[in-house]
Amino acid sequence: MAFWIVQSLNGISFGMLLFLLAAGLSLVFGLMRIVNLTHGSFYLLGAYIGLTVIERTGSFLVAMVVAPLCVTLLALLIHRFLLRRFHHMELAQVLLTFGLLFIFADLTLWKWGGSSYVLPKPAFLATSLTIGRIVFPAYRLFVIATGVVIALLLWLVLERTTLGSMVRAGVDDEEMVRGLGINTPRLFTAVFALGAFLATLSGVIGGPFVGAYPGADFEGLIDTFGRALVPELAMFTIFAPMAIILALRPRGLFGRI
Repeated sequence: MAFWIVQSLNGISFGMLLFLLAAGLSLVFGLMRIVNLTHGSFYLLGAYIGLTVIERTGSFLVAMVVAPLCVTLLALLIHRFLLRRFHHMELAQVLLTFGLLFIFADLTLWKWGGSSYVLPKPAFLATSLTIGRIVFPAYRLFVIATGVVIALLLWLVLERTTLGSMVRAGVDDEEMVRGLGINTPRLFTAVFALGAFLATLSGVIGGPFVGAYPGADFEGLIDTFGRALVPELAMFTIFAPMAIILALRPRGLFGRI
């Protein structure tokens, strides 16, 4: 039983990291329909900048503040001076952000090189918690808790506040919202910056156990169990569920696409 609990917590911790990254993408693309291929670059920039801040200050908490703020400022400039010019022009957004993707990739290689880095954990989370036969790193529990808190905050903001109502209304009928005196371009820029903030935060938080390197990827619950149970087939376990779903439910799990 301890084995299954530990592997489940491992998978959930990776899943929460994915959620932090995907939540920002969902805000930008799912809600505002902005195609931003540089979203992954925000994650890597967050990890690299976080690493630099930790090396300079020795504080992981400072890195969690400084790195997201730096990249959020960059995202504000990108949306204000570049993406805002191509509102509702998906192809132009793809080409623009694809170019920025290469620029950021080259800049990170120039500054930090192509080596892999692991961000140091904060001292108070560098231990493991033991409950009976279960031993689990405290830092991964911190990642899970952070994901849950941010999920609740996003839900509250988008569903229970005036700001959330303004964003949703602006997406549904921008002209009407502008007629009410709301500055929708500024509002959308703020939401875009929030998405970048979440991506950068996931880079800092994920750095201590996923690492920071060009082309960094994430693994989920199925891959976690695959590596633990059948490590020789670890790569296969990533694609097997996708192949099975496509074969049995080609129109989606709920038949809506």
